[in-house]
Amino acid sequence: MTVVPAQTTSGLIAAPRAATPGTAFPAGFAWGAATAAYQIEGGVAEGGRTPSIWDVFSHTPGKVVNGDTGDIAVDHFHRFRDDVRMMADLGLTSYRFSLSWPRIQPTGRGPAVERGLDFYRALTDELLSHGITPVATLYHWDLPQHLEDLGGWTVRDTSYRFADYAALAAEALGDRIGTWTTLNEPWCSAFLGYASGVHAPGRTSPADALKAAHHLNLGHGLAVGVLRSALPASAQIAVSLNLHQIRPLTGDASDAEAARRIDAVGNRVFTDPILRGSYPADLLADTAHLVDWDALIRPEDLAEISRPIDLLGINYYTPTVVSSSENAEPAPRSEVHGASEHSPWPGADDVVFHLAPGEVTAMGWPIDATGLTDLLLDVHRAHPGLPMLVTENGAAFDDAVGPDGTVDDADRVAYLHDHIGAVARAIEAGADVRGYYLWSLMDNFEWAYGYEKRFGAVHVDYETLARTPKASARWYSEVIRRGGLA
Repeated sequence: MTVVPAQTTSGLIAAPRAATPGTAFPAGFAWGAATAAYQIEGGVAEGGRTPSIWDVFSHTPGKVVNGDTGDIAVDHFHRFRDDVRMMADLGLTSYRFSLSWPRIQPTGRGPAVERGLDFYRALTDELLSHGITPVATLYHWDLPQHLEDLGGWTVRDTSYRFADYAALAAEALGDRIGTWTTLNEPWCSAFLGYASGVHAPGRTSPADALKAAHHLNLGHGLAVGVLRSALPASAQIAVSLNLHQIRPLTGDASDAEAARRIDAVGNRVFTDPILRGSYPADLLADTAHLVDWDALIRPEDLAEISRPIDLLGINYYTPTVVSSSENAEPAPRSEVHGASEHSPWPGADDVVFHLAPGEVTAMGWPIDATGLTDLLLDVHRAHPGLPMLVTENGAAFDDAVGPDGTVDDADRVAYLHDHIGAVARAIEAGADVRGYYLWSLMDNFEWAYGYEKRFGAVHVDYETLARTPKASARWYSEVIRRGGLA
């Protein structure tokens, strides 16, 4: 692979400035799209890459719809230059992607593989040459299988291995990338991967899930430390959390208690140690029968975990409605609520989940943009002055290709319109939101749903791998051109 020289760029997400005329969005607001390595790259055995937990999980019969795998995905590994040109044609100002840990450090130990780093050097240089700010995520769920065989995120050593990997990535790419995210959705990694088992590595132990949550937090903090040491002082460091916008079903005290319990194990298990330097006392009490927190948390851990970050990434798709009563009809099981007989909510297994009113996406997730405004403002009030990015927001629909080869995904356009409007309302109310990243740039491997669910603004024909921008991509391009909604 030929590597072109790095381009000169600040590579940073801009601080708020005067709003673009006619919109709430500040000049320099990052308009982007997001992807993840295993979902799009393919090339799983090229360049020295070894299996991740998702390679093993997807090849395990019965784990993924239709037996789909990410072996080829949408072949971004070989088509990245065309994909970047497509991003530029759409007018994206930023692109959030993840690095594949086993492509860079195949066993999770030892030196980096230069061929793996060369791919990301070339990808980043291509982005910079088109004026697109790269935002790199170190971990989007593709733990090297070698580390899982040694215990995965349930053992402390994985946190230190993650920090070593972060150092390798920063040393190689820090001259090109100014904004870094440590983890994407550690809630999914810990609780879908180790409690409900619907995600890799497919374990079903509540105690292991809580251990994994702590070690993900520790890995984040250790990575922040090494990134600060390896990157220029101007670099920005973030973490992306899929915070649950939780609503009690009724005004009953019992439903408020259910919401508290889910907030503890769904949100504050990460936000409190990362942003406050402590675990919430109610979480520790709720889960004391499952794990010995005193033995798990060492005296130095919370200082590491709470190293300051520059940005908080927030991923939002749908609100979470809960109650403590079995009398009301619960929601159909889905990935959000735990599509397994095993609960992803240690210490809150008996909480009942309900669908919010209104239309739903192809995932069965209710569409409610007010939840995004509420969530951003909740974070703003709880952590004043903390800059935020919406690092994922989007929807899957059953997109149909028309006779002329186009995809008129009006439902996705409506979803994006309402949710970008929700971000605007949060900004107008005082939240410091600096960017919006649509999930996803293009259709891809949707984890346990395989290729059945399409989140992309760009349609991918999985037989030919041809890319075709949908109506939503063209619409989003106009939003970017105007700097906001009309």
